[in-house]
Amino acid sequence: MSLKNIEELDAVQLDVLKELGNIGSGNAATSLASFMGQEININIPEVKILGFNEVAEYVGGPEKIVMGLLINLEDDINGMILYILDDEFVKSVVGTFFGKEFTSFTDLDEMEQSAFGEIGNIMASSYVNALASMTGMTINISTPSICVDMAGAILSVPSAKFAEIGDKVLFIDDSFGIGSDMNKVKSNMILVPEMDSLNKLFKRLGVM
Repeated sequence: MSLKNIEELDAVQLDVLKELGNIGSGNAATSLASFMGQEININIPEVKILGFNEVAEYVGGPEKIVMGLLINLEDDINGMILYILDDEFVKSVVGTFFGKEFTSFTDLDEMEQSAFGEIGNIMASSYVNALASMTGMTINISTPSICVDMAGAILSVPSAKFAEIGDKVLFIDDSFGIGSDMNKVKSNMILVPEMDSLNKLFKRLGVM
C-alpha cells in the first residue's frame, strides 16, 4: 500500500532512511575533509521525523538568522534537500578558507558565498550518491541556491512547495569536529521527497 504522507512511515522504513542518513553523512565528512584540507570527524547523526515548526525550534528558533542551501532532486527521485548552517559552521569555514574572522552573514562576499555553494553541492552529492548506489536509481541535483534569512522564512520554501507530503520531514542533525582542535560545528539537513518518489524508493529497497 502506497504512503500518502511521511507520517505513515513504519519502523522498518524509518530505519532504512536513518541508515541512508548515516552513510550519506559519513561520505559527506570524507568529501568535506578533502575540500577544506582539514581533518573532519563526524558523530553518529541523529535522524528524526519532525514537523517544520519543530525543525525551526531545533535550529535555534524561527527568528534565528541562518544560511540555507536549497538543492532540488530530479529524475528517479524528485524533491528537495535543504541544509541549514548556523553561525559556528560558517565561522569555521570562513576562518579555514579565507583566514578571516566571521562577523555577520551580511558581510559574506561573493567568493565566500560561492564556497558555501560548493559545500552544499559536496554534502548533497554525498547523500545522493549513497542513495543511488544502494538502489540503482538515477538522481541528479541542482546547483545549490544560497539564502540568508530567519530559519522560519527559509523553511517556508519547502513547506509551501511540498505541502502534499504533510507537515513532517526527514531531519538529519550532523555534528562535525573540524581541524586539529576538533572545533564542534553542526549542519542540519532536511530531506523533502515527493511521495511518489519515496514510495518508489521503498519498493526498490524491498520495504513496501
